[in-house]
Amino acid sequence: MRARDFGLVCGTLPTGPLNAITDVAGVTVGHRTRMEGDVRTGFTAVLPHGDDLFREKLPAAVEVINGFGKSAGLIQVEELGQLETPILLGNTLSVGTGFEALVRRALAANPDIGRETGTVNPVVMECNDGWLSDIRALSLTVEDAYAALDAAAGGAVTEGAVGAGTGMSAFGFKGGIGTASRLLVLDGRNYTLGVLVLANFGRAGDLVLPDGRRPEVPKLRRQDFGQPDAPERGSVIIVLATDIPLESRQLKRIARRCGAGLAKLGAFWGNGSGDIALAFSTASRIRHHEAADLVPRVVLNENRIDLPFRAAADATQEAVLNALLAAPRMLGRDGHMRPSLADVLGEPGQ
Repeated sequence: MRARDFGLVCGTLPTGPLNAITDVAGVTVGHRTRMEGDVRTGFTAVLPHGDDLFREKLPAAVEVINGFGKSAGLIQVEELGQLETPILLGNTLSVGTGFEALVRRALAANPDIGRETGTVNPVVMECNDGWLSDIRALSLTVEDAYAALDAAAGGAVTEGAVGAGTGMSAFGFKGGIGTASRLLVLDGRNYTLGVLVLANFGRAGDLVLPDGRRPEVPKLRRQDFGQPDAPERGSVIIVLATDIPLESRQLKRIARRCGAGLAKLGAFWGNGSGDIALAFSTASRIRHHEAADLVPRVVLNENRIDLPFRAAADATQEAVLNALLAAPRMLGRDGHMRPSLADVLGEPGQ
């Protein structure tokens, strides 16, 4: 189930055919889910295009909304404005595993890395699934990361408790993977902006729906939710893809507006929350061995950037709701539990 099944609509812009990040041509998503014993975890992979990203890089940018988190590769993305590997999402203690997987894949495809040319910058981001999953088990392997990468496909994206979202929580409910997209018209041509979120943030009781309702989290056990004034210690990772021609500076400005979508939901980016948005454009490629001194670029007129600003905020808001509504109630390690928002809202259409 998704937000629109419950009549929850974010903004006025139209969605893409799938209302997913995969509405952006060439973008694919894959999951590897691990659920056994006390483990509720996994990897999610986002592939911006089907070619070798090291050879055919994309303009990219990162916006650190609140930096309480672990990651790999973001410093170089910030400095160079380029993305040169797929994006892996996992849990906090799997960043090194994802790093190794992306490096090994890049080395296998590019024998000159570390020899005739430079090294590679793998991008891995995370949230902490330790409430529902035994994060200390270090259960995710390089093979799990490969499985997520190999499973990447276009079409509808599986949402909720899947891949990296398997053990995540948001606003006291079961969280996880969610996605949404928006269509924009620029110079008479259709463009797409899509978002995928790993939602693991927000205090119980703070969630605000687009219609103004504040759904109450069923407190079946006191220890499942803590005190009302408990600090915000969650995280959210946002991956934004678009086919609008943009430079990295513009992508960073658009990524920043994803935070507006989080704020509409009731988030305030607490001290212990790691909230990061990474954006890329598929409209042009940056060749690794570019021979020209000067290269042409077509980019968005800055006076038209409000439209993708709005699209980023609305798609982020809806992607989080889709994650919450797709995820079923889950019992995790040590009897910890997260209820489903869909169960609280009742049957779709009510």
